[in-house]
Amino acid sequence: MSNGDIFVGEIIGTAILILFGAGVVAAVVLNYSKAKDAGWIVITFGWGFGVLAGAYTAAPLSGGHLNPAVTIGIAVDTGDWDKVPVYIAGQMVGAFLGAVLCWLVYFAQFQANAEDEIAQPTLGIFSTTPAIRNPVANLVTEIIATMALVLPILAFGLTKGLGESGTSILIVSFLVVGIGLSLGGPTGYAINPARDLGPRIAHALLPIPNKGTSDWSYAWIPVVGPLIGAVLAGIVFNAAF
Repeated sequence: MSNGDIFVGEIIGTAILILFGAGVVAAVVLNYSKAKDAGWIVITFGWGFGVLAGAYTAAPLSGGHLNPAVTIGIAVDTGDWDKVPVYIAGQMVGAFLGAVLCWLVYFAQFQANAEDEIAQPTLGIFSTTPAIRNPVANLVTEIIATMALVLPILAFGLTKGLGESGTSILIVSFLVVGIGLSLGGPTGYAINPARDLGPRIAHALLPIPNKGTSDWSYAWIPVVGPLIGAVLAGIVFNAAF
């Protein structure tokens, strides 16, 4: 795969991931949405389907990492770091663009937020926020949840034919749903630095009425936690397998 293919593939795939993921949260939480109050299970499946659509789309070009944690976990396993910056650059650009697309889809609902008597904070549509703000606990949650993502992804590569058939992408999509259902409650399960940081930047820049804070004091946790989790997953995989 060329650097150009990787960059373009990761932009497109990650944009689709964020469009679906941020979109399902917007659908559930924004007033005047037909999916208002549909609940956490809907959100977790929406993110899982986002992984499914984004990874299948990007796979022919880049392999469909869509996540710096996955890219780094693979690099720790293989020792090949040459293309890591290209992957991460594409993921960051794609995450930002996906957030902008979500804003455009729900533009009327975001505008209606300015007219409501009680405006809704909007950061949770784009990025993660903890249920209980405890930096140490939040960081540990993101580390463990990311290990629960990256370690199985590395192990899937040991099953002959799984990647070639495309079945591994389907399995990873259900893995993301499972992580959301089981481990997503404390922090909203970023498990992906680009997924959180790119949309957080978009939230800060977009002209969303009454959007509330972008909470930059918390923003390091969903970046650092998944990166640590990815490195640990790669180390454990090398040691155990």
